Amino acid sequence: MVKMSLEPVQVMSGQVAELKVAPSSNGDSAGSWEGKREFDKDHLGLTAKPKPVTGRRARKVEGGVFFPKPENAVTVAVSSRVLFRTEREQKVFEQQGVEEYLRYQIEHENEPFAPGPAFPFVKALETVNARLRELYPQSEELFDIVLVTYNHAHVGIRLINTINHHNLFIERFCMTGGSSPIGYLKAWQTNLYLSADANKVREALTEGIAAATMFMPEKMTEVSESQLRVAFDGDAVLFSDESERIFKAHGLDKFFEHEKENEDRLLDHGPLKGFLEALGKLQKKFYAKGQRLDCPIRTYLVTARSAASSGIRALKTLRAWGLEIDEALFLAGAPKGPMLEKIRPHIYFDDQMFHIEGAAEMGTIAAHVPYGIAQKHNSKHNTSAGK
Repeated sequence: MVKMSLEPVQVMSGQVAELKVAPSSNGDSAGSWEGKREFDKDHLGLTAKPKPVTGRRARKVEGGVFFPKPENAVTVAVSSRVLFRTEREQKVFEQQGVEEYLRYQIEHENEPFAPGPAFPFVKALETVNARLRELYPQSEELFDIVLVTYNHAHVGIRLINTINHHNLFIERFCMTGGSSPIGYLKAWQTNLYLSADANKVREALTEGIAAATMFMPEKMTEVSESQLRVAFDGDAVLFSDESERIFKAHGLDKFFEHEKENEDRLLDHGPLKGFLEALGKLQKKFYAKGQRLDCPIRTYLVTARSAASSGIRALKTLRAWGLEIDEALFLAGAPKGPMLEKIRPHIYFDDQMFHIEGAAEMGTIAAHVPYGIAQKHNSKHNTSAGK
């Protein structure tokens, strides 16, 4: 089993499959992402914090420049350290300090960063946007991507150069100079926040923002360039951890009994329910144009629940919420990694590190949702009946 930790900024180092992008700096696959946040207030050691700097690049569409309003868009906030690979710069920061780090970034600002684990996901979001703009040229119901970084504004030039180099349509960015980005995420009505910093992910979840910690696997499976595929665990991800608590406290038999007795009572919502709703809203725009079978968004439920004994409650809950899952896999405790290898999602969300590691071994980009009772058991790598 691949060893992983929940320390801020972690990576499963190893050989990474080459993505179809132009050559970039920092593309070496053996670099480590161990350590600390690039720029938090403790590391800065400054009494006067730099003011956060925000900015946007315009998206040019027919008829002018188009900025979707946050209330209309599906906003995905992505940390610079999961969108790009910055391990070399991280080592400079840790070994030589802030000033040398800033000097290094300025000296290399014309060298773009290589893609990180969130890069294929972001490219898939933009593929969906292209299809949406074809069907609804004036609609603001699109994915809108916010680049979030603890970095000082001096590093912004290199980030913008990298965005342009990779032809990413990222209109908003926030360089907080070490302060927390959570307040900005709330102001942007963020639907999903992806970061390498587990502490900030927990903070976002506490504030009601769907969030997950991303990891770089040893190998990266090639994913679809024409369809966004998002896979979700069930309990403590889409649903609350109610059933998981029963299993942890009383065992498998009591869990099955509880689910049977409550199969007509809806599960409460989990932290990623809202993001699935947002995906469903965009899917319906394609359905309305007769493109259900050619929809560029596909969703998956991948759960360790058993279909007959505990799956019906999950399905009834989704139906009552008005949410559709394109494919549902009830694995009855079987490993998830092989199934995810066949699905090849751009991202898979799970609350248990045991399943994150299993997915990563198969080359799946997995994101940890640190929510619910399982967080007390993650270090033991327990399997779950309700997952």
